[in-house]
Amino acid sequence: MEANTRHTGRLPAAFLTPGSSSFMDFLSEHQPELLPGRRTLPPVKGVIEAPHGTTIVAVTFPGGVVLAGDRRATMGNVIAQRDIEKVFPADEYSAVGIAGTAGLAVEMVKLFQLELEHFEKVEGAQLSLEGKANRLSTMIRSNLGMAMQGLAVVPLFAGYDVDREKGRIFSYDVTGGRSEEQGYAATGSGSIFARGAMKKLFRENLSEAEATTLVVQALYDAADDDSATGGPDVARRIYPIVTVITEDGYRRLTEDEASDIARSVLERRLEQPDGPRASLL
Repeated sequence: MEANTRHTGRLPAAFLTPGSSSFMDFLSEHQPELLPGRRTLPPVKGVIEAPHGTTIVAVTFPGGVVLAGDRRATMGNVIAQRDIEKVFPADEYSAVGIAGTAGLAVEMVKLFQLELEHFEKVEGAQLSLEGKANRLSTMIRSNLGMAMQGLAVVPLFAGYDVDREKGRIFSYDVTGGRSEEQGYAATGSGSIFARGAMKKLFRENLSEAEATTLVVQALYDAADDDSATGGPDVARRIYPIVTVITEDGYRRLTEDEASDIARSVLERRLEQPDGPRASLL
């Protein structure tokens, strides 16, 4: 399928034949071995050791949604990487955070970005946020064979719905099952602790600044109880990746902005190690 134009000056027929606006469908038909889920692994015994990304959190606020992730990747009981990036823009109005096998997850995100860009170029319009969530579900389902061998990818998808004029969050399981979350969500090994923190701190009328602080608090609580989740690393200047998606589009907080929030949380934790207290009633 490679474009060899030296002799004929023309693209191969596959590029000139009308078909689906899905890039995945195009690959499936013309070169399926390039899809991550179509690869076959050699027989192995025991667990496959590969770097894994861990905790991703998201929270909505009036006017948008915040998606954030810690920076640690683990391989068994070893820290494989301290500054991995787990949150990526999918397009102008959406983002995806990855948990699971890091290499496959990053590859899936790149394919997802290409899928959305391909659709927009072919159709001349963007997919709806619901449509994007469905496309990601299909991609996760195609990786089921790998997941059954221990190489699972479980992302968290969030974006601003321009039709409904609000932020929305979608979570997935390894089979591609999709659920829309209300208010907040978390995935990864530290998700149970992060979700507990967000459950007590979330309010419907959060400001954008409060929402970004809330996700950092949740990641701190996850790191406090889950060894695979990395907390803010002041010595190495490694802080969570925090992104905000509103009607103005996707924006990643700068290093200074993320640092300021993380340092503020750390300072308060010196007085209250377990974090903010929710009222009893």
